[in-house]
Amino acid sequence: MDSLTFGRYAPYNTCVHRLDPRNKILMMVLLLVSIFLRVDTWSTALIFTGVIFLFLIILMIISKVSFIQLFKSMGAMWVFILFLLIIYIFIPNPTYDPTHIAFYIGTYGVNYDAFYQSGYIIFRLILMLMITMLLTSTTKPMDLTYAIEWYLTPLTLLKFPSHIVAMTLSIALRFIPTLLDETQRIMKAQASRGVDFNRGGLFKRIGALISLIIPLFVSAIGRSEELSNAMEARGYDPYGKRSRYRVLRFGWNDLLGFIIILAVFGGMLAAKIIDANFMKIDIIYLIFGAKPLF
Repeated sequence: MDSLTFGRYAPYNTCVHRLDPRNKILMMVLLLVSIFLRVDTWSTALIFTGVIFLFLIILMIISKVSFIQLFKSMGAMWVFILFLLIIYIFIPNPTYDPTHIAFYIGTYGVNYDAFYQSGYIIFRLILMLMITMLLTSTTKPMDLTYAIEWYLTPLTLLKFPSHIVAMTLSIALRFIPTLLDETQRIMKAQASRGVDFNRGGLFKRIGALISLIIPLFVSAIGRSEELSNAMEARGYDPYGKRSRYRVLRFGWNDLLGFIIILAVFGGMLAAKIIDANFMKIDIIYLIFGAKPLF
């Protein structure tokens, strides 16, 4: 449980932390779209996703995001990775080149393309995890609330409760690390009473999970009731006219960051257009004169 880092804010005073949260959300969306733009030529896709990966590594170093927590979060994906490999290896795909056989399992040939396709998807998921960590680790939950509410402001013309939705999302983000810590506390308490979450048959593990889930739900409901009472005691009115203690403003650093992200997005979009319209030109072949492997 402690390997999950989503929602954990790291209080540092870096240039990434000081960016406007509205700008950070927009830049996150552009990076996510850049990652999932499909480029069929493998080397072109590898070059541009590799550039994005190095860019995110630099951002993580600048913003002091923990690489240890990233590796722990990646370790939690091993079941999905195994499942993905099985699907790509054992489900026939007509787009695979029949001459690219890596090895045989009996009479069934395992194609190199299966490893490439599954590895490429896993790599993009890791990039998505890095972007999510950068946003949540460098942005306060309340600032995220303001940013989401700002983006939902046009919907108020349609009587959409943008402030209530933004506050709900903020509270959900705020309670993720709290519930994870509570889960760890309950697991240790149950383990001290002889409950084993890692061993035993199926029904024994289900019983162990029930002994974890029920106290966790009771604790979550109790915390939500305490929070609602505290907000009510402080006179919180979701439909009242509200002011801001801290007014968000765009700065020159926000403009510079947006231009950099826009350049990355433009590069991936250009690669997509070249790949789709110019006979799938291979960038490695153009630059180095090397013969494409796929």
